Amino acid sequence: MRLITFQDGDGTRAAVIHGEGACVALPFPTVLELVLAGPAGLEAARNALASGPRLALDGLRLLAPIPFPRRNVFCLGWNYAEHRRESAAARGGPGAAEAKLPDRPIFFTKATTSVTGPGAPIPLHAAHTSQMDWEVELGVVLGRGGVDIPQGEALAHVFGYTVINDVSARDVQVAHGKQFFKGKSLDGTCPMGPWIVTADEVPDPQALRIACRVNGVEKQAGHTSDMIFGVATTLDWLSRGMTLLPGDIIATGTPSGVGFARNPPEFLKAGDLVQCEVEGIGVLENPVG
Repeated sequence: MRLITFQDGDGTRAAVIHGEGACVALPFPTVLELVLAGPAGLEAARNALASGPRLALDGLRLLAPIPFPRRNVFCLGWNYAEHRRESAAARGGPGAAEAKLPDRPIFFTKATTSVTGPGAPIPLHAAHTSQMDWEVELGVVLGRGGVDIPQGEALAHVFGYTVINDVSARDVQVAHGKQFFKGKSLDGTCPMGPWIVTADEVPDPQALRIACRVNGVEKQAGHTSDMIFGVATTLDWLSRGMTLLPGDIIATGTPSGVGFARNPPEFLKAGDLVQCEVEGIGVLENPVG
């Protein structure tokens, strides 16, 4: 199933996509409440899909499926080997071939207020940055929480998958001690969606093509099999001694092709159109500025 959160004249509601161009509204204000309802939430979605009245998607304003996360979005840095190498080379560090790959996941977070939906403009924050960059990522949404989750059981905790654009203010990143949080957390810099695809429709999250296009030009083209730490391994590491909660969102890293590592560097500008795509999940499209 593909689950969305939309806004119309009656407020905000969750819905399940029905075929092409239609959906069925659900008795939840957002997909988060459906996730928190556990198996009953999925059952309600299945029942609605079978017999509920359809709504045309045209005219509905899609929000991020979880527009107000319970806590910050968890993220992985340098989780694709080629992205680690291009980053090191661009910053004058070790050459691409010599850049050391992480031996355990590098975690950071994006503030909840950075989350925005499909079609929403990505703000340029020109008063604070001139280096807004794109990063397509596979997003993971947990359905079951837990602590010390074994790798072999980790995927059973996944509710579904979405597309995330980890938009990054590179100069802000560098100015704040080269740490990630501030430069990754400006308002509107975590586009997410257009929906969550339930885990039963994604049998192997490490078997998906992933790409980003800016104004129709492909900038990133990768494959989730190239992750250094796959989804199950990431959940194992992240949950060690730290309780994960239903509804938690994890952005799993980006492949090579980001703007700051290009020669010459490229950054987003007003009027650009960014399309982030993950095979089997969908296309997340946002204008800039």
